[in-house]
Amino acid sequence: MSESASQARADDRPLIGPDDPPPVQVVNPDGAGEMLFVCDHASAAVPRAMDNLGLDESVRRRHVAWDIGSAEVARRLAARFDAPLVLSGYSRLLIDCNRSLDDPTSIARVSEDTVIPANQAVTPAEATSRAEAFFWPYHRAIEEALKRLQGKGIAPPLISVHSFTPVFKGVEQPWHIGVLWNRDPRIAVPLMERLGADPAIVVGDNRPYSAREGFGYSIEAHGERAGLAHVLVETRQDLIATRRGVERWADILGRALAEVFADPALFRVRYF
Repeated sequence: MSESASQARADDRPLIGPDDPPPVQVVNPDGAGEMLFVCDHASAAVPRAMDNLGLDESVRRRHVAWDIGSAEVARRLAARFDAPLVLSGYSRLLIDCNRSLDDPTSIARVSEDTVIPANQAVTPAEATSRAEAFFWPYHRAIEEALKRLQGKGIAPPLISVHSFTPVFKGVEQPWHIGVLWNRDPRIAVPLMERLGADPAIVVGDNRPYSAREGFGYSIEAHGERAGLAHVLVETRQDLIATRRGVERWADILGRALAEVFADPALFRVRYF
């Protein structure tokens, strides 16, 4: 890590300065929609005190830093359903909001093929500071949004919006959309059926990643443990790299989700 980032830790200054963005953004908190959208990897931002984590600026434009296009898709979905949306404010390279804090990849030393200089010797105290600055504000905002909906007598479905790279470690990923889930099939199974009804759409069932292998912390922590219907949806990044692409695939997902949301069984607490 660079001297400036190390000094920021050494003198115990806040990681997030007055000119940095907030760690979380809540959109449409009082919307009429009865579901909650979240976006765990919405931003590539790094606070000034962290000196870009010792990386070249170009790295922040790549998938290693964030889920490209996911925030735009999430915003459109939330607008379509007049639902609240919680967006993470910083890059997953600081700390991954979609991993448990004891996961080895929570603060990744290497992301895909990229070594993260500032993450090579993170102490427990530094990890705690990052969690307090970036991780917990995001997850507290999700809890607060869910409590607002539950205060209306709603058991709100939770939809986590992500994107994935078309090539991962040299291997092409052919799916257009991936649907990640573990035990609760209430959203995932009908969503895959509706998306898969179009022969032009290749749908991945727990592909390219699996929620059964630690790739769905947010839906597990806030959905599964509370008995709320939940799912994590991944869209391939080359499909949503432009405004037109975002509009098209947000509409495809929105139409499919609208049919799924018509089932009143989604809006009940149930444990699987």
